[in-house]
Amino acid sequence: MTVTDVDRDRLESALLARLPGLLDEVSAGLATNWPDYSEFLATDRTGVVEAAGIFVRWLAELSGQPPQGSPGPDGRGIGPEDPTVQLVFEQIGRREMRAGNDLTRLLTAFQLGARVAWRHVSATGLELGLRPESLATLADAVFGFVNQLSFAAARGYLAAQLDDARALERNREALADLLLSGRAGTPATRAAAVRAGWAIPDRLAIAVVDPDDEAARRIVDHLGAEVLPIRKKQLHGAVVPYDGSAADREHLRRELRGARAVVGYPVAPDALPRTVEVTRTALELHGAGLLHGDPAFVDQHLDTIIVWRDQAVTNVLREQVLAPLDEVSPGVRDRLVTTLRSWLHHQGDVQAVAEELSIHPQTVRYRLGQLREHFGDALDSPRDRARLFLVLGWPLPR
Repeated sequence: MTVTDVDRDRLESALLARLPGLLDEVSAGLATNWPDYSEFLATDRTGVVEAAGIFVRWLAELSGQPPQGSPGPDGRGIGPEDPTVQLVFEQIGRREMRAGNDLTRLLTAFQLGARVAWRHVSATGLELGLRPESLATLADAVFGFVNQLSFAAARGYLAAQLDDARALERNREALADLLLSGRAGTPATRAAAVRAGWAIPDRLAIAVVDPDDEAARRIVDHLGAEVLPIRKKQLHGAVVPYDGSAADREHLRRELRGARAVVGYPVAPDALPRTVEVTRTALELHGAGLLHGDPAFVDQHLDTIIVWRDQAVTNVLREQVLAPLDEVSPGVRDRLVTTLRSWLHHQGDVQAVAEELSIHPQTVRYRLGQLREHFGDALDSPRDRARLFLVLGWPLPR
């Protein structure tokens, strides 16, 4: 038979009459695994019946049309395309995410409702003698309806996740800013730590990378929730838990490998701001080839950082202490400086110097004689020796 206006009216009336039983069956099916959904159907019965009535009228209207196929997430085809309906179910998805429920839980409940609804709709259609084409259209409508609502709920759920992730990231950046501002022990910082979901450790450090190195930025930006991001124009990196132990060092070495990062020395949270300039200087020295490691750890290179923190001052001192060799030819000067550096390093052990430089001990003695001619008693003065070691004991920047 062809579906006429009379048939549609009969279908609508029959489905509306079945609604109480249909909702009771859905509620019973939800009670075991989704008791909160079942309770919602019971406590908001009027609103649910009203929404179901809209659905029934859609079905009755569609029963006389040929099947269109299942609708997709773009909203085409049979289904509840009304923006208000879509918005309502997006909010349902958002609410589920805020409640900490898994999205699969909600979508599975929708599918249960769809199966129950189809049993009632198909039984009603058969009782009314609807043609197979009309039943196919009704099947498309029922499952298309649920798919549309599922897509809307999923959009809302994922949007809420994204909103929360963005808010959390802002909170983590704000906490990092507070720690770097010297306000570690303030109530504002403690409140910020709660918002960021980050327990402030007893000892921490900053890990920084070259802000112009995109690959390095990507590595440090994906360290995860255990660190706090630092994203300033001239300072890019993270606040990291670090107590100076071998275990912490190895963990950071794995996480930061490839970024050529520099990890500052470990301090209590309230002392973190004092480490910023030292760590930034260490990053510059790392780029100049004075610090080694990927990453390099400041607490293993403090002597080099102290010597070269102000390169201009160190260079002036270098010129002063090596001034006695100014009149020597460049080739001789290089050999004498190399010998003097080794002699200072080996505390005057001629044999050790000869082995390091692969020369005869007599050659070492000859060069030491030349050095004494130029430096005189300075080679025996503890203070002058210290000044010489300060400018010769560490490699020069590239």
